[in-house]
Amino acid sequence: MLADKIPVTILTGFLGSGKTTLLNRVLSEQHGLRIAVIENEYGEVGIDQGLVIDTDEEVFEMSNGCICCTVRGDLIRILTGLAKRRHRFDYVLVETTGLADPGPVAQTFFMDDDVREHYALDGIVTLVDARHLEQQLAHGRECAEQIAFADALVLNKTDLVPAEDLPALETRLRGMNALARIHRASHAELPIERVLSLAAFDLDRALERKPTFLEPEYPFEWTGVWHLGPGATLDLGEGPDPSMSLVVLPLPDAADGQDEMQLRDGAERSVRLYAQPATDVAPGGSLPAERHLRLDLDGLGRKRFAFDLPVPGRVALYAQHLAEEFDLRVRAGDDQPLAPAIENAWVVQHEHDDSVTSVAVAAPGDLDPERLNRWLSELLREQGQDIFRMKGFLSLAGEAERFVFQGVHMLFDGRPQAPWGDAERGNQLVFIGRNLDRAGLEAGLRACLA
Repeated sequence: MLADKIPVTILTGFLGSGKTTLLNRVLSEQHGLRIAVIENEYGEVGIDQGLVIDTDEEVFEMSNGCICCTVRGDLIRILTGLAKRRHRFDYVLVETTGLADPGPVAQTFFMDDDVREHYALDGIVTLVDARHLEQQLAHGRECAEQIAFADALVLNKTDLVPAEDLPALETRLRGMNALARIHRASHAELPIERVLSLAAFDLDRALERKPTFLEPEYPFEWTGVWHLGPGATLDLGEGPDPSMSLVVLPLPDAADGQDEMQLRDGAERSVRLYAQPATDVAPGGSLPAERHLRLDLDGLGRKRFAFDLPVPGRVALYAQHLAEEFDLRVRAGDDQPLAPAIENAWVVQHEHDDSVTSVAVAAPGDLDPERLNRWLSELLREQGQDIFRMKGFLSLAGEAERFVFQGVHMLFDGRPQAPWGDAERGNQLVFIGRNLDRAGLEAGLRACLA
């Protein structure tokens, strides 16, 4: 029964729109709900969990990947684990990275059997930065997708734009999503009932908006299935990457017409395996089944690997790249080439903007506030249009409290959060944007040390 399922809200919005601010408001309100929070970060270092206020709620973090593909297995794993102790919470809130398309996140609640059994998607809430909306829409399609999929739109940071501009912004949003309710807010301050327990997500509406909504995205591009026996090997030529990420998955014999169903069932199993750390395999090494593997293909010439299979049977390879990109060949024990019984190229639903990168810089000790202000002001003056987001923790000389720092394009601010106490003082900043100079950012931060 739907009433027995755990409600879930997906909280999305472009970089710097105010998601963490709203999340902190939800966690601090007296609404009577016990909320489990799942966060996804873009970049090499997870920092958002430290920006969330101290709370008794459970917070889970997934870093270094897009939640719509490479870490979807992590999302499924966390949700499945939470369902086993649902007596400890009443509600789940999933905060996506600012560069995520919320559609594939919502898919998870319809495509995975375990998740669908225990959870009901209550709604998608999208925060919109009133100051930078047009700029972010011009950046790429992520911002537009986030707005289009929303059940509720929070037009945030209205204090940063003239009041007479707000009706035009709302008209712009209604032109992109006529069905979502629009709420104005400053500092993400709005009644919690406008973002939780909406009972608003409509699958039929999602399919009208995007007919391919229930076609899942995967962290692999191609699958081939073979009947393999002892001594079977895999060999690969030079390709676009010095490695190949894949999963080796045994499949039962298929009845007539069941091949495609088995491929898709195996794909969902492989998504979970891809969420696990990859096992590196050197040329000549063995390929164990049901493991996320990273094959070392660096160097000239073809590389060969041996299948480590407990019994002969049907085996599927879920591969990061198309077979022809590496001239992938499977051979029987007598070295004769084997053709796949069936193969499939998975449709790539979206591409990530490779020009956007994340750089994390850190320095121990205390910072001189005047040097810090000069450095950040100069940095934003010269590169503000390319820096979409900044966030982090700072240790300011002479201050007993940890300073939380956040910025969006040319705007930035910070405030004391909590005393350092016995914790080791230090500084960590994450920058997300284009044309980021890691060495320059590291040197700039260190030059601010007291």
